[in-house]
Amino acid sequence: MTDYGRPLEFGSFLIPNAADYPRLVELARLIDDLGLDLIGIQDHPYQRRFLDTWTLLTAIAMQTTRVRVFPDVANLPLRPPAVLAKAAASLDLMSGGRVELGLGAGGFWEAIAAIGGPTRQPREAVAALEEAIAVIRLMWSDQRAAYFDGRFYALHGVHPGPAPKHPIGIWIGGTGPKMLDLTGRLANGWIPSYSYVPPEKLPAMQQRIDEAAISVGRDPSTIQRLYNISGHITGGSSSGGLDGPVDRWVDELTKLTIEYGMDSYIFATADSPESQLQRFALEVIPQVRENVARHRLSSQKSTTS
Repeated sequence: MTDYGRPLEFGSFLIPNAADYPRLVELARLIDDLGLDLIGIQDHPYQRRFLDTWTLLTAIAMQTTRVRVFPDVANLPLRPPAVLAKAAASLDLMSGGRVELGLGAGGFWEAIAAIGGPTRQPREAVAALEEAIAVIRLMWSDQRAAYFDGRFYALHGVHPGPAPKHPIGIWIGGTGPKMLDLTGRLANGWIPSYSYVPPEKLPAMQQRIDEAAISVGRDPSTIQRLYNISGHITGGSSSGGLDGPVDRWVDELTKLTIEYGMDSYIFATADSPESQLQRFALEVIPQVRENVARHRLSSQKSTTS
């Protein structure tokens, strides 16, 4: 696997516990102040302890100034795509162009059914997601009237709008072969999680995405590769994975970029989040950027010499 040469982005993943709302806003402001690029919020409407993801994203966007926000990832079976498109475009306008859209085909089907949602087989879930992407993009279009006649979703002459402030990225959270094919053909980005997709599994999945992109005439380097990562930045030796000192974090994220093709990292930590975010932003990120820039410059020189 090689480096796609994309700009690096860094963010944080916040858990939307209802009891923690004041602190979540404080953490979001800290993330904004530290200059991180993204805040991701998981979307599980059936989870009794969680705030509604879109309501929380809106609150965060209204109390920050530069960081972009996104559902990591939106629960499509419980979010009708036309209305989801409207919500994303509205918040993008309200925030000055600071919204992206992570999408998932669904999971935890018993919980989805318990709150009134559909139960779909894997093949159906992927097909519904493909239809949803088409519906969402139609709702963001400048067409006077939009029509779509799908198995799962339909539009019957609806007037699209409002258009988002900026071209919102659609990032797919999924790891199965069909989801990877869909990502390569249609999506703007891919969001796996380190806990489900460790680095050694990335090359085969990246190749599948790339082949699907090429099959429809897309340049694979146009697809953003985000990675949900978790761990603890320590002052001592490494205990494996992403638990270890700054040097280990720098080495791992550099390697993930230049050897495994990832370009964006969404960091979550359960312990001492304020100090961990500060260390991530002030100690880890600058060194990763420097290492990757040096590697790219060296590769460019060797190619042209």
